[in-house]
Amino acid sequence: MTEQERKELRSKIRAELKQARNSLTPQEREERSARAVERLAQSEAFQKAKTVMIYDHVGGELSLDSLLTHPASAGKRFCYPLCTSRTEMIAMIPGAWQIGAYGIREPVRERSQELQPEEIDLVVCPGTGFDPACNRMGMGGGYYDRYLPRCVNARIVMVAFEAQKLAAIPVDPWDRPVEQVFTEDAVYQKQT
Repeated sequence: MTEQERKELRSKIRAELKQARNSLTPQEREERSARAVERLAQSEAFQKAKTVMIYDHVGGELSLDSLLTHPASAGKRFCYPLCTSRTEMIAMIPGAWQIGAYGIREPVRERSQELQPEEIDLVVCPGTGFDPACNRMGMGGGYYDRYLPRCVNARIVMVAFEAQKLAAIPVDPWDRPVEQVFTEDAVYQKQT
């Protein structure tokens, strides 16, 4: 398979997985999000973390809103990604919000606190798809793939709907698998 064919295949898969995610009704997304959040909140990775990087969902993504008020979140610091260029992102504890270039709600840099990647204990990644081996397919920008290697003290996990699962995700050399994937029905563990 040529590089161009592989790129086209990944783009096609990404579109199909986004469609599967978007085909859930708002009520289904809300209920399934809450079940996935409960699995995440009960996990050892979340229980031990003091500083957690999460995302603010957009479109049909799994919502982490209920995590912020979950009893297991008491005393934890939450930070969010902020894209600072077409290739880079940083982590911010929001002091104010704005709508960013991709239509995603993001922290206002001047009114938020930046955290260094090594301060983060747990990164909860979004994505368009995953497989049972914990390979993750993002949105195609590579932001997380570039940022995650700098999170040297963090556990890296993903939340997603079962509808986003494939038997196998075609991975590129720079793709970083996650340690666990939490869905409404299961927890998938990367085999070491």
